Amino acid sequence: MRVLWLSGLVVVLDQLTKAAVLEYMYRGQSIPVVGDWLKFTFTENPGMAFGIQIGPKGTVTVLALLAMGLVAYYFYHVRHSYLPYRLSLAFIFGGAIGNIIDRVFYGALLGYGELFQGKVVDFVHVSVWKGWIPEAVPVYGGAYIDLFPIWNVADMAIVGGVMGVLTFHHTFHERERLRLQRASMRIASVEPARVDFALPPLRAHVPHGLHNGNGTSASASNPTSASSVPEMADTSDRTSAAA
Repeated sequence: MRVLWLSGLVVVLDQLTKAAVLEYMYRGQSIPVVGDWLKFTFTENPGMAFGIQIGPKGTVTVLALLAMGLVAYYFYHVRHSYLPYRLSLAFIFGGAIGNIIDRVFYGALLGYGELFQGKVVDFVHVSVWKGWIPEAVPVYGGAYIDLFPIWNVADMAIVGGVMGVLTFHHTFHERERLRLQRASMRIASVEPARVDFALPPLRAHVPHGLHNGNGTSASASNPTSASSVPEMADTSDRTSAAA
């Protein structure tokens, strides 16, 4: 599948940028890029999105591997389908691989853990919104919120892929429906194969013992032999009458 080249490109870009962050930045460092709206801030995420952690160490990594396996299976299943839809899946697949590399190997490579205990390197710091939440809002009402997701190239690829899937899924399913409909119509239009039942050729019944050695009947090879039988019978009858 050629679209896997896109997944490979995502993985390469993701790992190169993470390697640059690990080489030239220290943990917690923040470099302004576009004022306070966009910064490079080196953080490490040991859990899922927004740092959510479940279970013991390594649980998130195992769940991520299972999710990537499901994406790979589905990706293979639709490998000949609508191209924009497959490209969106390629972004998701590449992003998943990029983050799984961090979770599986970074703990051992960077010396703070074992295999499957790594942390995802995040550095793209975007300040989405800052302000007070109205009192009428449940739970968070009256609180000051600073929405600043910090992510990486893999995360951006996953988000972009999900948006692509949501955009193109209707066309994808419609094309699949039409393809299955055409396939069923082709199967229904195929005529059943005709089988000719030919009867064996009729053969005249020849009494046993009247065959010559060459397979022909005696009557066919010697026409006089058939007429000689009744003549012999008549002669025997006359002899017995005279006696």
